[in-house]
Amino acid sequence: MRKRIIPAGHKTGSEPEGYWLNLEEAAEVEITSEGPDHPIENALVPGSSSGWRAAQPGDQTIRLLFSQPQRLQRIWIQFLEPGRTRTQQFELRWSPDRGKTFQQIVRQQWNFSPQGNHEEIENIHVDLSAVTLLELAITPDLGSQEA
Repeated sequence: MRKRIIPAGHKTGSEPEGYWLNLEEAAEVEITSEGPDHPIENALVPGSSSGWRAAQPGDQTIRLLFSQPQRLQRIWIQFLEPGRTRTQQFELRWSPDRGKTFQQIVRQQWNFSPQGNHEEIENIHVDLSAVTLLELAITPDLGSQEA
């Protein structure tokens, strides 16, 4: 039997189902920052509920560098902001040549509000072959560098 403790207010079905890459084996990760209690592994390895958080405010980047080119068909991203009103922008892009050139997958803005919109989930279906690098660039608050 497997057991998982979920946070209060957790939405049933908000976690993705299906086959996912084992990122521990398939990729190396580069990040601009991480908080000591919320390392990047918490966002990339199944079974963690605390997620990743940056150690300092401002723009953040997460890069997955694949040891072998990968075929990607689905990318699932979840952002949580329970306590602050802000407008976040993220851009997801990929590279077939270890970052010499990039192709944009999506760029999107989302308005967070403690009164209602405190979670953004993106379930992005793609058909990308020979991905050597996947990059997520986050601007946490378009109106301030404090987030």
